[in-house]
Amino acid sequence: MTTAALYPGFADPVFDGQATFRALLNAMSYPGRIGQVDHAPSTPAPLSAAAGALALTMLDFDTPVWLDPALGNESVATYIRFHCGSLIVADPAQARFALIADAAAMPQLGAFDIGEDRYPDRSATLIIAVPSLTDGPATTWTGPGSNGSIRPAIAGLPAGFWSQWADNSELYPQGVDIIFTCGSQILGLPRTIAVEA
Repeated sequence: MTTAALYPGFADPVFDGQATFRALLNAMSYPGRIGQVDHAPSTPAPLSAAAGALALTMLDFDTPVWLDPALGNESVATYIRFHCGSLIVADPAQARFALIADAAAMPQLGAFDIGEDRYPDRSATLIIAVPSLTDGPATTWTGPGSNGSIRPAIAGLPAGFWSQWADNSELYPQGVDIIFTCGSQILGLPRTIAVEA
């Protein structure tokens, strides 16, 4: 067993997993509102605390996951395999979840699985770490859970990201969902949300 495998998971797997899942549900139910993961575990760099908590909560042996090149080191891969048992895939189109630490260099959204006509819920969920959830260019989000509209300002996204998101939204009910993380904070962006940049 390598040292990387010895990074601890949740201190209390049941309680901490449930608390993280509630934070995730709130983030996806109220898109654009910043939530907090209060029981985040220690994680190997550069995997963020929130991303690690989400991985421990949502990934298992039946969940193919794609790691971006920034997370492609053996420490992170071993952490995911050891705690989650997930298969790490080389092709983003084969992943149900994608962990992304370098948002500026991420693949286009169209590279990920958008689900099928009969099973749109089988699409990919992207967990994207960003440098800030409040200091980027202002955007306007509208749709279910936004209470009219909300104006997140996410930093560190690649050029053309919001144009790609518009294309993704047009695929509804297919399309990817996104969870942004920054440290132990999370912010949800489900496919039902329209974004004006």
